[in-house]
Amino acid sequence: MSNKQLAMDVLEAVGGQENVKSVVHCATRLRFKLNDESKAKTDVLNQHPGVIKVVQSGGQYQVVIGSHVSDVFEELEGLGNFGGSSSNATESNDGETFVGKAIDIISSIFTPFLGVLAGSGVLKGLLNLCLALGWLDTQSGTYQLLNAASDGIFYFMPIVLALTAARKFKTNEYLALVLSMAMLYPGFVEYAAGIEAANGSLTFLGLPVIFKAAIGYKSTVIPIILAVWLQSYVEKFAKKIVPNFLRTFGVALITLLIMVPLTYLVIGPIGLVVGQVIGNAFKTIYTTSDLLAGAVLGGFWQVLVIFGMHWGLVPVTLQNLSTTGMDNMIPMSLAGVLAQAGAAFGVFLKTKDQNLKGIAGSGALAGLFGITEPTVYGVTLPLKRPFIFACIGGAIGGAIVGANGVISYAFGQSMLTLPSFINKETGDTSKMVIAAIAYVIAIAFAAIMTYFFGNVNGKNKEVTQESVTTKEEVGTKETKANETFVSPLNGQMINLVDVEDAVFSSGAMGQGVAIEPTEGKLFAPIDGEIALLFPTGHAIGMKTTDGAEILMHIGMDTVELNGEGFTAHVAQGDQVKAGQLLIEFDIDFIKSKGKPTVTPIVVTNSAEYNNVTVAEPKAIEAGEEIFTVEK
Repeated sequence: MSNKQLAMDVLEAVGGQENVKSVVHCATRLRFKLNDESKAKTDVLNQHPGVIKVVQSGGQYQVVIGSHVSDVFEELEGLGNFGGSSSNATESNDGETFVGKAIDIISSIFTPFLGVLAGSGVLKGLLNLCLALGWLDTQSGTYQLLNAASDGIFYFMPIVLALTAARKFKTNEYLALVLSMAMLYPGFVEYAAGIEAANGSLTFLGLPVIFKAAIGYKSTVIPIILAVWLQSYVEKFAKKIVPNFLRTFGVALITLLIMVPLTYLVIGPIGLVVGQVIGNAFKTIYTTSDLLAGAVLGGFWQVLVIFGMHWGLVPVTLQNLSTTGMDNMIPMSLAGVLAQAGAAFGVFLKTKDQNLKGIAGSGALAGLFGITEPTVYGVTLPLKRPFIFACIGGAIGGAIVGANGVISYAFGQSMLTLPSFINKETGDTSKMVIAAIAYVIAIAFAAIMTYFFGNVNGKNKEVTQESVTTKEEVGTKETKANETFVSPLNGQMINLVDVEDAVFSSGAMGQGVAIEPTEGKLFAPIDGEIALLFPTGHAIGMKTTDGAEILMHIGMDTVELNGEGFTAHVAQGDQVKAGQLLIEFDIDFIKSKGKPTVTPIVVTNSAEYNNVTVAEPKAIEAGEEIFTVEK
């Protein structure tokens, strides 16, 4: 399925463009702000082959897509403007809690550039490592240039925040950028520094300006967010009083004349005080019991992520980095992230299901690099026990990190951020070593406990007594038989995890296999009904008599061929027999258009089955067994 088609399906399921107030994305999710969540078809989305899960939390309607979410988001943006009317926004917000509003605002502002922050943080950590090993010197041109690359976004943080905040508060982005630039203007900072050095007073029209040149607004978070929020109201006021023929420059002129002085006189100082209060509050908690703080943060971090509550801590982390140059929340929470990777690795080692093994293996690797949501929703959380063991492992690792005072000097949350724990000034690597040991313990605990006690190969689903059939009950109550599927193609069978499309390889669409066809004929793999036939002929779905649902997708992104090269020999609703010709397709034509012909064959309702046993990859002919579903 193409990203465009997935975006169209998601947009329709959330109630259409008119129901979308705003939408942003993070590493794995589309985060919608809907005017009316009751209009969204959550059941439809949860069953969609391209959607991993829907999460409703913190005033957001979150559609978990996977690692390719940015591509889907790009297609979604092309489908329309998702600003929503102000009247609708106000009405929708009336019933929303303060916490929900806060989480929505924070996530909308910080999500768009978290990847850049993380990349810059990793680079900063690697530079610290190079300094500690003596490979670079702080006075070398190489270090200075790379340091500028790693530190630029942190120094000019108000500019980045001005852009995203303006989008969230629906105010002029360029005015917000100019406002942030005025807060960082070097000439004013130098002027204020000169006055401070002479023990003078900085004033504006006789009013005192509280501004410490040594601190300034570089790297700050809260002042610019407050300023842009207020700008949204000032700009509306300016539009009301400025005649239409003067609006080209009049609105900007009045807004800047009001906002820049107001920011320096009132908003900026308030923002700095708020930031310091937040930082001091966490510092108090941390100093009261560093071990307990680490255990709580490491143990519950992934729970916070599930409910979107972790967004409330992102500004605190950035505020700590901006005011003190260091943060202790990052090392503690990282234990919870890496422990999920450990639990996924335990599933990988234990499971007999080859497709789950592939999903868990790729999930464990992604988790080490800080991407845990596909792992959590696709592996550990559905199995329950692995998720719990990962939380316990995260608590153990977080407690060790907290008790030993490990701190980070840069933003980031993956194993690549370990060098960020090196003290740049002294080159001390001891804290990094302690953190590494703590993380190994967290990962090992989660993996070992999952392997031995995770019930990975047992029934982990919550089902009613009427729907479950245990081994002891076989023969005493009716049960569905296992079903065997044969190959619908001649070609080379490969593991589903090797398909170069995250939607299929992650198992998000279901378990199964993939085949690189050598002949352009697709046959029925089992008796059943044609439940779905795309008009373009590139994909077809079947439902067997016993209820298994199978999707066969010929090639990748072949929907873009608009049916050219495909000929369907059946219609939706037809009853077919195994081996019956369903679709003919032109392999050479598809390849000439730059499209892969690898064809995934997946059971889209795999979650309803206890196991999907897949044959080993090999050259295969149509009619040979490829997998069996087991109730």
